[in-house]
Amino acid sequence: QGNWGSQDDPKSFAAMRYTEARLSRYAKVFLQELGQGTVDWVPNFDGTMSEPGLLPARLPNVLLNGSTGIAVGMATDIPPHNLREVAGACIHLLDKPKATLEDLMALVPGPDYPTDAEIISSAEELTKIYTTGHGSVRMRAL
Repeated sequence: QGNWGSQDDPKSFAAMRYTEARLSRYAKVFLQELGQGTVDWVPNFDGTMSEPGLLPARLPNVLLNGSTGIAVGMATDIPPHNLREVAGACIHLLDKPKATLEDLMALVPGPDYPTDAEIISSAEELTKIYTTGHGSVRMRAL
């Protein structure tokens, strides 16, 4: 199935290849706290460098921008979401770490596509998608 790299496998030789990136100024804002001791640093896959064990992003960028990808036997399609709504949900989680999905969906009712399409999936369908991680968001062109 391929060599995906893993944070749990020190011999994960694909890790460097899959994590190289050039950061834009926008991305640097998300990683500003990296050098402030917020995360542990660990040796990279071959022990030649140190890298953060996890990345301390200020906001969950994958929810903001979304992501699409395919690989051997699997695929993903995460829709983009509204910046203000996601930031509000993050603040809510900081204040109330045991918030429910219903609490969060009151703040982030669903995806926010950068088009003039209208989401026609019901609130119940969207809740099921967020609960299970599976499903399709239906849209209609305006």
